[in-house]
Amino acid sequence: MPLCDFAEHVNAPGSSVNPKDRGQIIGRVDVSEPASISSGIAARYAQAVFELAKDQSELKDLEKNVNDLGEALAASEDLRNLVTSPVYTRDEMGSAIVEIAKKMGLLPVVANTLGLMATKRRLFVVPAMLTTLRALIAEHNGEVTAEVTSAKALTKTQQDKLVKVLKAQTGKDVKIEAAVDETLIGGLVVKVGSKMIDTSIRSKLNSLTNVMKEVG
Repeated sequence: MPLCDFAEHVNAPGSSVNPKDRGQIIGRVDVSEPASISSGIAARYAQAVFELAKDQSELKDLEKNVNDLGEALAASEDLRNLVTSPVYTRDEMGSAIVEIAKKMGLLPVVANTLGLMATKRRLFVVPAMLTTLRALIAEHNGEVTAEVTSAKALTKTQQDKLVKVLKAQTGKDVKIEAAVDETLIGGLVVKVGSKMIDTSIRSKLNSLTNVMKEVG
């Protein structure tokens, strides 16, 4: 099934989202720091965590930690505020991270890194760090990570179908990192590595608007 056909299927009138699939959504956190600086900081932390976990044969546990943290960010507004709000002191962020790490059973390398980020007031790059870690783990496992943004949350069945489509196109096993952006109206935005596939209605409307401006 071509990706454009899959996008139309996902957003068909009869398509609905099962509440049980809400946990598949990985939340995104907007930050004011310039994207290039944030991504650079996140990449350095992610690479260090990945290498340490790899040396200690803990990549499988690291993958679980990454998924758990992603789901926690999506579900908890308090946690999102902790990593993005400038009102918290270093001590407050550090204490909160210690409690979160204990409650979630995070690996020492993950807990220590988050603690370090708290003392340096760099928790705002946690979402980007998680994204980079997913990509590093996927590459190690011979997989590719597809960042998929849709107007509505994808069900497990829809994600499985999309995985098959992308696997046929890339020739590799694919892991989905899903997010929701209601402004897309319909369709999907899929990013695999440096390649971007935009089948969203918003994109088509923007293109039409540009054409109309040129005509005018």
